[in-house]
Amino acid sequence: MKAKRGPKQELKIWKETTLANALNRFPERRETFKTASEIELNRLYTPLDLEVFDYSEKLGFPGEYPFTRGVQPTMYRGRLWTMRQYAGFATAEETNKRYRYLLDHGQTGLSMAFDLPTQIGYDSDYPLSTGEVGKVGVAIDTLADMETVFQGIPLDRVSTSMTINATAVILLAMYIAVAEKQGVKPQSIRGTTQNEILKEYVARGTYIFPPQESMRIVTDIFAFCKDHLPQWNTISISGYHMREAGCTAVQEVAFTMADGIAYVEAAIKAGMDVDSFASRLSFFFGCHNNFLEEIAKFRAARRLWARIMRERFGAKKDTSCMLRFHTQTAGCTLIPQQPDNNIIRVTLQALAAVLGGTQSLHTNSRDEAYATPTKDSVTIALRTQQVIAHESGVTDIVDPLAGSFALEKLTDDIEAKALEYIEKIDSMGGAIKAIESGFMQNEILNSAYTYQKAIENQNLIIVGLNEFVTEEESLRDVLKIDPEVERYQREKLARVKAKRDLSRIKRTLGALKEAAEGNGNIVPPVLDAVRAYATVGEISDTLRDVFGEYRES
Repeated sequence: MKAKRGPKQELKIWKETTLANALNRFPERRETFKTASEIELNRLYTPLDLEVFDYSEKLGFPGEYPFTRGVQPTMYRGRLWTMRQYAGFATAEETNKRYRYLLDHGQTGLSMAFDLPTQIGYDSDYPLSTGEVGKVGVAIDTLADMETVFQGIPLDRVSTSMTINATAVILLAMYIAVAEKQGVKPQSIRGTTQNEILKEYVARGTYIFPPQESMRIVTDIFAFCKDHLPQWNTISISGYHMREAGCTAVQEVAFTMADGIAYVEAAIKAGMDVDSFASRLSFFFGCHNNFLEEIAKFRAARRLWARIMRERFGAKKDTSCMLRFHTQTAGCTLIPQQPDNNIIRVTLQALAAVLGGTQSLHTNSRDEAYATPTKDSVTIALRTQQVIAHESGVTDIVDPLAGSFALEKLTDDIEAKALEYIEKIDSMGGAIKAIESGFMQNEILNSAYTYQKAIENQNLIIVGLNEFVTEEESLRDVLKIDPEVERYQREKLARVKAKRDLSRIKRTLGALKEAAEGNGNIVPPVLDAVRAYATVGEISDTLRDVFGEYRES
């Protein structure tokens, strides 16, 4: 009887015989294969790659620390992710129509896009707003606009995510006020304010105030929601926009975790116990085309955050250690050439997000490389999620790819490389210091440059862009925002201003300034100002007078 060969010997024999013969006949396409994060990929993964793999430490079970396999024991067998299509454009009336259309077609949550003036605290009648009103999202000037956006949409039965940062406190206050007018108690409303100002300094630019003052607003929102909005996610710590700017999957995990650490530290410094607010922190990631790397990224992020919360911050509750996240498919991977190919890209990305265990998902539309998507394109994007949910079978098993040698090794690699970045940022004094020094920005720029060079050199093939190119006409059915939107919005704002009680406006803005100058929580006075129909610009200007404005050095 022959002695049984071990896996190392079996692998050696395979390489010397079967593999060697194959390589002699059919050489591989290139010498090395790497993920988008420059993680070199083995040709084959075996148990030898996981020799020190501890199942309990690395995986465990779904719904239990360290949550690698998911934050819920039954995951999608119990409840599907929230299908939340990002939408908002032109006027409040147009946005309300789009929301009601999406809800009628099976969307299960709303995701609100705001125009640029709203994002940076200017009203539609402000001179610098010219040409931007209603373009990249809906124009919101006063509570009257928010009332129109949610007309006929019961806020006790729908969850709403708002992609808003510098002016998050104002838009949250408006949402609360609309709920009040509907007779819905704050305790019943569900949703998320992105409220993630640090990545604005890194990757996006829609900031108003300096970092320290911005962090004060963030923690004031934490404290207010802890006591008054128990079902509201107070922040969506966002790697998405850094990924859109060009960072890798590893950098996305690392920089998002570093920002998350900064927010937790700020809240604790403001006097909050970690277990009193941590369960309402949420996260926001992009999902790109490298299928296995993206799935591994989500699993690594969950495990890493659980350990950070327990080991660094001493969180005692399991819910404080859970990384719950929304995913959006990658806008920067969509191209105008052969736009129908974007449907395929989005499908791959959406499937990776689901296999990675997302709690909420937005699927981009095929025409977003051109403009705000049309109804037909949005419907296809939503149907993509519904087909995955109801026809693919992947929702019937919790974490179905767990145990794959390749996937578990990638998960370990991403976690280890992200941790190296976090330790480096810690040595600089934390995320804010790393941002102020330009470290994160430079890392992202370098990665973006590397990615672009790979496309130009055809080391990375983008179908329809640098290979398999065909002559084609531009997409004809593209949504265009009527230039009359700006005039209409300004006239509407003028009518609201004409009806207001100016003494009440002055009183509420004065109370806000007093709170900002002192140590009081600014959310209640902002809420009072919003109820009086103070504008986004008036409230922002009041805070500008106290906090100043940030100018990038």
